[in-house]
Amino acid sequence: MSAPRIAPLEAPYTPAVQAAFDRVMRGAPPLLLFRCVGRNPRVLERMMAGGLLDRGSIPLRLRELVILRTTARCGAEYEWGVHVAAYGEASGWTAAERAATLEVPVRSPAWTREERLAIALVDALHDANDIDDALWAALAACYADEQLIELIMLSGLYHAVSFLCLGLRLPLEHGAPRFTM
Repeated sequence: MSAPRIAPLEAPYTPAVQAAFDRVMRGAPPLLLFRCVGRNPRVLERMMAGGLLDRGSIPLRLRELVILRTTARCGAEYEWGVHVAAYGEASGWTAAERAATLEVPVRSPAWTREERLAIALVDALHDANDIDDALWAALAACYADEQLIELIMLSGLYHAVSFLCLGLRLPLEHGAPRFTM
């Protein structure tokens, strides 16, 4: 396992950093990503405060689909694996669905219409940094305004997280799934 470009913090952590870890990790050891970002406590605090992993306007399965698709499209195997490990069971992912989050273009018949639209949204943002009018009309017919805002923000947030994972060259977390097809 290679080392990340920025050395992760090691315990014991400052009280502020430990509090930030506790908010997200709920007693589990902090992820390598968080320990590296912890080198800049201000960014760690903002990152923890700006997350969208709470109960939002979209169901867990849809949230995780957007995260998996975004991280897959960005090539961020670290974050993809973390989310599969942490939320895969609660999201009800089958092995085939998990693998289908990696397909470009989408071929799997596993997705519902709503899920296909969410995938198309992520792909449009990834490929064109925009959403064309036809896709927007289809999305608006399926999702409420607050859901559309959350879906777009979620994809953008996980682009940033993906860039961080890739830029830091984070090795995979122990036991986290790898990209598979």
